Amino acid sequence: MAEEVVLLDYWPSPFGTRARIALAEKGISYIHKFEDLSNKSHLLMKMNPVHQRVPVLIHKGKSICESDIIIQYIDEVWNHSFPLLPCDPYQRAKAMFLVDFIDKKVHESSVKVWMGEAEEQENGKKELIEWSKFLEGELGDKLYFGEDTFGFVDIALVPFYNWFIVFKTFANFNIIETECPKLMMWGDRCLNRDSVFKSLPTSDQVYQAYLEFQKGWTHD
Repeated sequence: MAEEVVLLDYWPSPFGTRARIALAEKGISYIHKFEDLSNKSHLLMKMNPVHQRVPVLIHKGKSICESDIIIQYIDEVWNHSFPLLPCDPYQRAKAMFLVDFIDKKVHESSVKVWMGEAEEQENGKKELIEWSKFLEGELGDKLYFGEDTFGFVDIALVPFYNWFIVFKTFANFNIIETECPKLMMWGDRCLNRDSVFKSLPTSDQVYQAYLEFQKGWTHD
Protein backbone atom coordinates (compact mmCIF):
# COMPACT_ATOMS: atom_id res chain seq x y z
CA MET A 1 0.00 0.00 0.00
CA ALA A 2 2.80 2.43 0.94
CA GLU A 3 4.18 2.54 -2.59
CA GLU A 4 0.76 3.56 -3.87
CA VAL A 5 -0.06 6.37 -1.44
CA VAL A 6 2.00 9.52 -0.86
CA LEU A 7 1.04 12.57 1.20
CA LEU A 8 2.72 15.92 0.50
CA ASP A 9 2.38 17.89 3.70
CA TYR A 10 3.67 20.69 5.91
CA TRP A 11 3.68 19.62 9.55
CA PRO A 12 2.12 22.74 11.21
CA SER A 13 -0.68 22.88 8.62
CA PRO A 14 -4.15 22.17 10.08
CA PHE A 15 -5.23 21.12 6.60
CA GLY A 16 -2.40 18.64 6.28
CA THR A 17 -3.28 17.35 9.72
CA ARG A 18 -6.79 16.57 8.48
CA ALA A 19 -5.40 14.28 5.79
CA ARG A 20 -3.11 12.55 8.31
CA ILE A 21 -6.01 11.90 10.69
CA ALA A 22 -8.23 10.53 7.91
CA LEU A 23 -5.49 8.18 6.72
CA ALA A 24 -4.87 7.03 10.31
CA GLU A 25 -8.59 6.43 10.89
CA LYS A 26 -8.70 4.17 7.84
CA GLY A 27 -5.44 2.43 8.74
CA ILE A 28 -3.78 3.39 5.44
CA SER A 29 0.00 3.07 5.15
CA TYR A 30 1.59 5.85 3.12
CA ILE A 31 4.80 7.69 2.33
CA HIS A 32 4.89 11.02 4.13
CA LYS A 33 6.80 13.82 2.42
CA PHE A 34 7.08 17.12 4.27
CA GLU A 35 7.37 20.21 2.10
CA ASP A 36 9.54 23.27 2.63
CA LEU A 37 7.01 25.88 1.56
CA SER A 38 9.73 28.48 1.05
CA ASN A 39 11.32 26.12 -1.48
CA LYS A 40 8.51 24.02 -2.93
CA SER A 41 9.44 20.71 -4.50
CA HIS A 42 9.08 19.94 -8.18
CA LEU A 43 6.71 17.14 -7.18
CA LEU A 44 4.37 19.53 -5.34
CA MET A 45 4.29 21.98 -8.26
CA LYS A 46 3.64 19.11 -10.67
CA MET A 47 0.90 17.51 -8.57
CA ASN A 48 -0.85 20.75 -7.60
CA PRO A 49 -0.01 23.17 -10.42
CA VAL A 50 -3.03 25.41 -9.77
CA HIS A 51 -2.50 26.29 -6.10
CA GLN A 52 0.95 24.77 -5.42
CA ARG A 53 0.03 24.15 -1.78
CA VAL A 54 -0.36 21.25 0.63
CA PRO A 55 -1.82 18.85 1.37
CA VAL A 56 -1.73 16.74 -1.76
CA LEU A 57 -2.58 13.05 -1.73
CA ILE A 58 -1.01 11.00 -4.51
CA HIS A 59 -2.69 7.66 -5.14
CA LYS A 60 -1.48 5.42 -7.94
CA GLY A 61 0.29 8.40 -9.50
CA LYS A 62 -2.78 10.64 -9.51
CA SER A 63 -3.11 13.71 -7.30
CA ILE A 64 -6.02 14.74 -5.07
CA CYS A 65 -5.84 18.30 -3.71
CA GLU A 66 -7.63 20.27 -0.96
CA SER A 67 -8.07 18.66 2.46
CA ASP A 68 -11.87 18.31 2.37
CA ILE A 69 -11.74 16.61 -1.03
CA ILE A 70 -8.90 14.38 0.17
CA ILE A 71 -10.99 13.20 3.16
CA GLN A 72 -13.95 12.42 0.91
CA TYR A 73 -11.67 10.56 -1.50
CA ILE A 74 -10.11 8.51 1.31
CA ASP A 75 -13.58 7.68 2.61
CA GLU A 76 -14.85 6.49 -0.76
CA VAL A 77 -11.78 4.54 -1.87
CA TRP A 78 -11.04 2.79 1.44
CA ASN A 79 -14.63 2.01 2.37
CA HIS A 80 -13.88 -1.25 4.19
CA SER A 81 -14.27 0.35 7.62
CA PHE A 82 -16.73 2.81 9.15
CA PRO A 83 -17.51 5.86 6.99
CA LEU A 84 -16.06 9.27 7.80
CA LEU A 85 -18.94 11.10 6.09
CA PRO A 86 -22.59 10.41 6.96
CA CYS A 87 -24.44 8.06 4.64
CA ASP A 88 -27.75 9.89 5.00
CA PRO A 89 -27.95 12.60 2.29
CA TYR A 90 -29.24 15.32 4.64
CA GLN A 91 -26.69 14.58 7.38
CA ARG A 92 -23.95 14.46 4.73
CA ALA A 93 -25.01 17.86 3.37
CA LYS A 94 -25.10 19.28 6.89
CA ALA A 95 -21.62 17.94 7.64
CA MET A 96 -20.27 19.49 4.43
CA PHE A 97 -21.86 22.83 5.37
CA LEU A 98 -20.20 22.75 8.80
CA VAL A 99 -16.80 21.94 7.31
CA ASP A 100 -17.21 24.82 4.87
CA PHE A 101 -18.07 27.03 7.86
CA ILE A 102 -14.89 25.88 9.61
CA ASP A 103 -12.81 26.52 6.48
CA LYS A 104 -14.14 30.04 6.06
CA LYS A 105 -15.05 31.36 9.50
CA VAL A 106 -12.92 29.46 12.02
CA HIS A 107 -9.82 29.43 9.83
CA GLU A 108 -9.99 33.12 8.89
CA SER A 109 -10.52 34.22 12.50
CA SER A 110 -7.74 31.91 13.69
CA VAL A 111 -5.36 33.53 11.21
CA LYS A 112 -6.23 36.93 12.69
CA VAL A 113 -5.21 35.70 16.13
CA TRP A 114 -2.10 33.99 14.76
CA MET A 115 -0.83 36.79 12.55
CA GLY A 116 -2.70 39.96 13.46
CA GLU A 117 -1.62 43.02 15.37
CA ALA A 118 -3.33 43.83 18.68
CA GLU A 119 -6.67 45.14 17.37
CA GLU A 120 -7.03 42.51 14.64
CA GLN A 121 -6.04 39.79 17.11
CA GLU A 122 -8.76 40.91 19.54
CA ASN A 123 -11.32 40.91 16.73
CA GLY A 124 -10.23 37.39 15.80
CA LYS A 125 -10.68 36.21 19.40
CA LYS A 126 -14.19 37.68 19.57
CA GLU A 127 -15.11 35.99 16.31
CA LEU A 128 -13.73 32.66 17.49
CA ILE A 129 -15.91 32.83 20.61
CA GLU A 130 -18.95 33.49 18.42
CA TRP A 131 -18.08 30.62 16.03
CA SER A 132 -17.31 28.30 18.95
CA LYS A 133 -20.73 28.97 20.49
CA PHE A 134 -22.38 28.18 17.17
CA LEU A 135 -20.42 24.94 16.83
CA GLU A 136 -21.19 23.95 20.42
CA GLY A 137 -24.86 24.39 19.60
CA GLU A 138 -24.43 22.05 16.61
CA LEU A 139 -22.60 19.53 18.79
CA GLY A 140 -25.26 19.56 21.49
CA ASP A 141 -24.99 16.60 23.86
CA LYS A 142 -23.40 14.29 21.30
CA LEU A 143 -19.94 12.77 21.76
CA TYR A 144 -18.90 13.85 18.27
CA PHE A 145 -20.43 15.93 15.50
CA GLY A 146 -21.35 12.75 13.64
CA GLU A 147 -23.70 11.65 16.45
CA ASP A 148 -21.62 9.18 18.50
CA THR A 149 -19.14 8.49 15.71
CA PHE A 150 -15.94 10.41 15.03
CA GLY A 151 -16.00 11.67 11.46
CA PHE A 152 -15.71 14.40 8.83
CA VAL A 153 -16.59 17.48 10.92
CA ASP A 154 -14.49 16.32 13.86
CA ILE A 155 -11.48 15.76 11.59
CA ALA A 156 -11.93 19.23 10.09
CA LEU A 157 -12.23 21.07 13.40
CA VAL A 158 -9.83 19.36 15.79
CA PRO A 159 -6.62 20.83 14.25
CA PHE A 160 -8.02 24.31 14.99
CA TYR A 161 -8.96 23.26 18.52
CA ASN A 162 -5.28 22.44 18.90
CA TRP A 163 -4.52 26.02 17.85
CA PHE A 164 -6.97 27.32 20.47
CA ILE A 165 -4.84 25.66 23.16
CA VAL A 166 -1.76 27.50 21.88
CA PHE A 167 -3.66 30.80 21.66
CA LYS A 168 -3.82 30.71 25.47
CA THR A 169 -0.04 31.12 25.54
CA PHE A 170 0.39 34.23 23.42
CA ALA A 171 -3.11 35.70 23.00
CA ASN A 172 -4.75 35.08 26.39
CA PHE A 173 -7.52 33.07 24.74
CA ASN A 174 -9.07 31.23 27.70
CA ILE A 175 -12.72 32.11 27.41
CA ILE A 176 -13.71 28.97 25.48
CA GLU A 177 -13.34 26.99 28.72
CA THR A 178 -16.11 28.96 30.41
CA GLU A 179 -18.20 29.89 27.38
CA CYS A 180 -18.13 26.54 25.56
CA PRO A 181 -17.52 23.71 28.07
CA LYS A 182 -19.14 21.04 25.86
CA LEU A 183 -16.92 21.99 22.94
CA MET A 184 -13.88 21.83 25.21
CA MET A 185 -14.85 18.35 26.41
CA TRP A 186 -15.33 17.34 22.77
CA GLY A 187 -11.85 18.66 21.94
CA ASP A 188 -10.20 16.82 24.82
CA ARG A 189 -12.05 13.64 23.78
CA CYS A 190 -10.69 14.00 20.24
CA LEU A 191 -7.14 14.68 21.42
CA ASN A 192 -7.19 11.38 23.32
CA ARG A 193 -8.12 9.49 20.16
CA ASP A 194 -5.17 7.53 18.77
CA SER A 195 -5.51 8.77 15.18
CA VAL A 196 -5.61 12.39 16.38
CA PHE A 197 -2.92 12.10 19.03
CA LYS A 198 -0.46 10.62 16.53
CA SER A 199 -1.31 13.05 13.73
CA LEU A 200 -1.42 16.42 15.48
CA PRO A 201 1.68 18.44 16.27
CA THR A 202 1.96 19.02 20.00
CA SER A 203 0.94 22.37 21.47
CA ASP A 204 4.63 23.10 22.11
CA GLN A 205 5.46 22.40 18.46
CA VAL A 206 2.68 24.71 17.28
CA TYR A 207 3.90 27.45 19.63
CA GLN A 208 7.46 27.04 18.32
CA ALA A 209 6.08 27.37 14.78
CA TYR A 210 4.38 30.59 15.86
CA LEU A 211 7.69 31.94 17.21
CA GLU A 212 9.39 31.05 13.93
CA PHE A 213 6.69 32.86 11.96
CA GLN A 214 7.12 35.84 14.23
CA LYS A 215 10.87 35.89 13.56
CA GLY A 216 10.16 35.92 9.84
CA TRP A 217 7.84 38.94 10.20
CA THR A 218 10.49 40.79 12.20
CA HIS A 219 13.09 40.23 9.49
CA ASP A 220 10.83 41.33 6.63
